[in-house]
Amino acid sequence: MEHVLSKTILISQTIELIAKKYKLSIEEARNRFYQSDVVEMLDDDETGLYGESALYLLSLYENYELKNKKK
Repeated sequence: MEHVLSKTILISQTIELIAKKYKLSIEEARNRFYQSDVVEMLDDDETGLYGESALYLLSLYENYELKNKKK
């Protein structure tokens, strides 16, 4: 697993954005984020997501949430 520090920072920032936007506790935001496909995509270094911003990851998370609400 490469880019561990970048991923750790991005995950933390993204969780904070989710908590703030959806008025959730950090714990609830963390749980929701880790249940999304975004974490799996971030773990794959080939996607290059470790080089993106937390706002971009937030948009991916929001797309994941929208997709799952339609099911």
